[in-house]
Amino acid sequence: MKTMQKPAGLKYALLGLAAAATLAAAPAAQAKGPVIALSNAYYGNTWRHQMVEAFRAAATEARKKGEISKFIIVNGNGTVNEQMSQVSDLILRHVNVIAIDAASDTALNGIIAKACAAGIKVVAFDSIVSAPCAYKLDFDFKRYQAAQARWIVRKLHGKGNVIVVRGVKGSAPDHDMYTAQMGVLKQHPGIKVVATVYGQATGPVAQAAVSNVLPSLPHVDAVLDQGGGDDYGIAQAFEQYGGSYARHPPIIAGGGSANFIHWWAEQAKKTGYQTISMNTTPGIGGAAFWLSLDIAGGAKAPKFMTMPVATVTQKNLAQYADLKPGTIVSPSYSRDWVKTHLLSQKP
Repeated sequence: MKTMQKPAGLKYALLGLAAAATLAAAPAAQAKGPVIALSNAYYGNTWRHQMVEAFRAAATEARKKGEISKFIIVNGNGTVNEQMSQVSDLILRHVNVIAIDAASDTALNGIIAKACAAGIKVVAFDSIVSAPCAYKLDFDFKRYQAAQARWIVRKLHGKGNVIVVRGVKGSAPDHDMYTAQMGVLKQHPGIKVVATVYGQATGPVAQAAVSNVLPSLPHVDAVLDQGGGDDYGIAQAFEQYGGSYARHPPIIAGGGSANFIHWWAEQAKKTGYQTISMNTTPGIGGAAFWLSLDIAGGAKAPKFMTMPVATVTQKNLAQYADLKPGTIVSPSYSRDWVKTHLLSQKP
């Protein structure tokens, strides 16, 4: 994704392995309170970077206030085996809560059950798990992706060629978002999916994937993606391909990245370009921390909670003119927000 993104691959695998041994802590008022850990399966895109920083900022605030004794952040390379090893280590370290952005919705259930049996609370968020003992903090991926797909179908008047750019392979969000998108497209026989590629929710990966298939495709009218920064990479692929795409790019579903929103604003000024951007908010990392802290303190929380998504339209596009490049649209979530909007949700 733009200024913050780097290509995924070996470099990120090594980064994740190095980060796995890192203890993240800020100077404390005094060493007391629970230990809250974050196990993040994948660190290879802007969204995950921003999510981790949101968790870190909230945890640092709590640490300075003496509300926790310390916090731990471990980042992975996207594999189940590495995350299982990380969680096993956190169990041995007797942390109080593990907040987990998971590599798989099912493959980690066994190790999560062991954590719960050891008296550790588990809060799965964003890419959640199906383990019954875990609290789950999720987005309604299916609902918002279906809404975005319907908007684009209407703009195409029910007819056109579409590329589908999937997200992080094997993750629960990718499955849910792709299922929702295809559910909408199948209702419109005039819409033809001419290519499906994986963009790993990452600008450079999405750009390369789309660039690789464009020469073999008929004219593309729209692209459905999953966010995290892939939107701007897709836009760059069409710009670099040139021809009519440089003058009139297809309708690209925005995923909330600042660089895409700035590109969209420029296109709107030049050609009247229109699209919509809907995205999950990486600020969930902060919300997950505060939720974990309250649960560690004995708060009664629903087993399943839902986060809001951010929406940018032509009407509010100008509000994001000063959005920092290399970031994703997201509010910050405070402890009071968590108490009001998450702990209050009905089971």
